[in-house]
Amino acid sequence: MTLINVLAMSMPGGAEGGGSAMAGFIPIILMFGVFWFLIIRPQKKQADQRKAMIAAIKRGDKVVSNGGLLGTVRDVKGDRLVVTIAENVKVEMTKSAVTILEESAE
Repeated sequence: MTLINVLAMSMPGGAEGGGSAMAGFIPIILMFGVFWFLIIRPQKKQADQRKAMIAAIKRGDKVVSNGGLLGTVRDVKGDRLVVTIAENVKVEMTKSAVTILEESAE
């Protein structure tokens, strides 16, 4: 038996070629649909929410950085923030370093 004969017999419909070629793709399409709804879609939604949160940062907001620093935004300069973490202590960080945003009641 040659490799071609073995492959032909393993296809839906066997060696006679019966059956639809689409029938072999249905499980793949179903798996992609499951991955889309369980993995890809929720991650995309979460990334969009994070992007909106970072774009909405303004002066007076309380933020937590990836490193765990808690502070209050004093100035927004493009993609950077000046954050006060203690009295007379200011640090500059990128907006992407912000993990949590708590809007102030100003």
